[in-house]
Amino acid sequence: MAKVLIISDTHGLTDKVTEIKERHQEEVDAMIHCGDSELDFDSKELEGFYYAKGNCDFQPEMEEEQIFTVDGLTFLVVHGHMHQIKSTLMPLSYRADEVGAQVACFGHSHMAGAENIDGKLFINPGSARQPRDRKEPTYAILEWENPNEVRVQYYHVDGEALSGLQMETTLAAKN
Repeated sequence: MAKVLIISDTHGLTDKVTEIKERHQEEVDAMIHCGDSELDFDSKELEGFYYAKGNCDFQPEMEEEQIFTVDGLTFLVVHGHMHQIKSTLMPLSYRADEVGAQVACFGHSHMAGAENIDGKLFINPGSARQPRDRKEPTYAILEWENPNEVRVQYYHVDGEALSGLQMETTLAAKN
């Protein structure tokens, strides 16, 4: 079973980022940080992450987006501030179409949620430091055996799975 860890908006946290990374790095196939870590590009904490530069990140080496494939699923990773995610997912959806991504991961709003729109999965892991929609600081893990049938589970930063905050969905077949 393929698994991807997704975290965002850690805003200077180092201990929790390291703790979450160490908790899951042996069981996941990839780790994503959707930006606003406020850490250096080459920091030990971000080592091994696909990282998208956030509006609070100022390292010139950081890239605005990451595109990669894990076990049949293509991911687009952005922070979201350049895609108007606080008002609509349409620009992000268009960009996902342009790059052939079935999964778009983003942060910026600090609001945990996953949504399937026209067979594409949009995941915001929430904020590991300053959640805005709920009291618990969160991150997410996406897992699948078949790249068209996926499951997203959200976790408290301390590692507890949050009941009621998960999603199973079917994605469109890759063109």
